[in-house]
Amino acid sequence: MAHRAAKPLPLALTLGEPAGIGPDITIAAWLRRRELNLPAFYLRGDEALVAQRAKALGAAISIAAVSPGEAEAAFTDALPVVATGERATAEPGKPDASSASAALASIRQAVSDVREGRAGAVVTNPIAKSVLYRAGFRHPGHTEYLAELAAEDGRVPQPVMMLWSPQLAVVPVTIHVSMREALAQLTSELIVSTVRIVATELKSRFGIARPRIAVSGLNPHAGEDGSLGHEEQTIIAPALKTLHSDGIEARGPLPADTMFHEAARSTYDCAVCMYHDQALIPIKTVAFDDAVNVTLGLPLIRTSPDHGTAFDIAGTGKANPASLIAALRLASRMAAATA
Repeated sequence: MAHRAAKPLPLALTLGEPAGIGPDITIAAWLRRRELNLPAFYLRGDEALVAQRAKALGAAISIAAVSPGEAEAAFTDALPVVATGERATAEPGKPDASSASAALASIRQAVSDVREGRAGAVVTNPIAKSVLYRAGFRHPGHTEYLAELAAEDGRVPQPVMMLWSPQLAVVPVTIHVSMREALAQLTSELIVSTVRIVATELKSRFGIARPRIAVSGLNPHAGEDGSLGHEEQTIIAPALKTLHSDGIEARGPLPADTMFHEAARSTYDCAVCMYHDQALIPIKTVAFDDAVNVTLGLPLIRTSPDHGTAFDIAGTGKANPASLIAALRLASRMAAATA
């Protein structure tokens, strides 16, 4: 007898910074659910805040206070909100004392929902790191915090940050650190572990049978045979040798300034770069509105819009939900691939 595929679970969407545009783009995405055939999602947050923001935006929506198990049935006619138990009282553009606790509770509970089988993936709205730091948050960003939440038996997985779009996918080996610290962190071992995770998940979650990975150099012109720096020879080339012995199709080290034009992009599935801006500048140039932040290396799927809290336009109706919509769609696609 043929087995019927399991019904997809709804996506758990976090509140993000309550004073930012997270509530705005959540409402905007839900309003376009039928037009765009969006996957079912629910917001882990504060129903009262969502109602107040909808009123400020002039958005005529229904809100349903539900459990995760009730979210899909409610989604057609109302924006499902699963309460975190943390009030969020911040006004648009004005974070307050409730912001950090509301944002972090939403992330923690969304992760728990996925790990306990109530949701198919976590999609995170933007957080304001400065607000969290003032409240004692000790992680560089979402990516590192999610890795801690996903720890198993005391072992914290290596989180890998991918920025994905239909035109380009990039991964920085070193993430939310200064340039000085990035140079100190960069090792052959870190490059190898990062590329292994990328190759594995391009197969398992993106359906690419044999991923082609382009690896950048660190220095101008990829070091120009050592005349502009030796890291390509002493750190990156040994990593590539190890990856080749693993059977991974990784090419490089390549000059970063010639990796991202249209013809070059057609030759690989993902570009692995040595530091944050080397990866993020090109993707934000070619896919600013629809790039998605994906965390690889975790025992759960997490995507996010690739932009910040935009305090200056929160509550004005000017926020563009395109990146959140792309994040919801990609999370659904990845969840289906691993079901």
